[in-house]
Amino acid sequence: MALEPRTYLIPGNPVSLGADVRRIVAPNAGMMTGPGTNTYLLGQGEVAVLDPGPDIESHLLALLNAAGVIRWVLVTHTHRDHSPLAARLAERTGARLLGRAPPRDGRQDETFRPDHEPSDGERLRLGDIELTAIHTPGHASNCLCYLLQRERLLFTGDHVLEGVSPVILPPDGDMSAYLDSLDKLASFDFEGIAPGHGGVMQRGKRVVSALKAHRLARERKVMKKLAAGPATLDQLTPAVYDDVSPERHSWAKLTLEAHLIKLQRDGHAVLHGGSWRISRA
Repeated sequence: MALEPRTYLIPGNPVSLGADVRRIVAPNAGMMTGPGTNTYLLGQGEVAVLDPGPDIESHLLALLNAAGVIRWVLVTHTHRDHSPLAARLAERTGARLLGRAPPRDGRQDETFRPDHEPSDGERLRLGDIELTAIHTPGHASNCLCYLLQRERLLFTGDHVLEGVSPVILPPDGDMSAYLDSLDKLASFDFEGIAPGHGGVMQRGKRVVSALKAHRLARERKVMKKLAAGPATLDQLTPAVYDDVSPERHSWAKLTLEAHLIKLQRDGHAVLHGGSWRISRA
């Protein structure tokens, strides 16, 4: 969960992050959204809106006032703090919706119906803007990161966040896929990371490496607790996440379950009679 302090951001104010990148934070601050969802405006004149965020009227107006001519609306994934405004924004502007359709796990924004689903590695061009879509399942199965080549800036949605490790929500969220996706990102050429929540992070390769190390350290902690004897998910959560405030334990339990599912798949743990234990096979 927590890795380092998060940047304080003010909702509603367009902030320039580069020649072709502006950020407007949605007014949906909270325990799991930090200062709010980051919406990015890419390009000048003809604009792509990345992660329009929740369906909040003031945020819609802020985007329309700042953006100019909106041609595309892209989403990184369809959790309800990232994509619900897409349909209204497209209706108001005639923009094309780009992203992957929501999985059916009960946690998604099912109003999102893309006009185009980018394939892994597909290059998307709008005016002088060129993005590479990178499929990064893990936090959700339909997660996409977008690499802005000219700026060497990677937009990660919730796959990589500032200051915190994202929650992995099984069954759609998958810890094995998440770690594989971190390795995949490391093969691309980027310097900065523009996350779905929080400020831009420099030395992006180090950020990704540290995030993987954090997740593997948590996995080792799970195995250490299981070595002491069988335990239920509810018993394991406060023990494995004793460095995380108790009000976050309900979310931590979901990520812990994702770790346990991975360990079971890898042959290191087994669920028996409602309790998890070390696999002796």
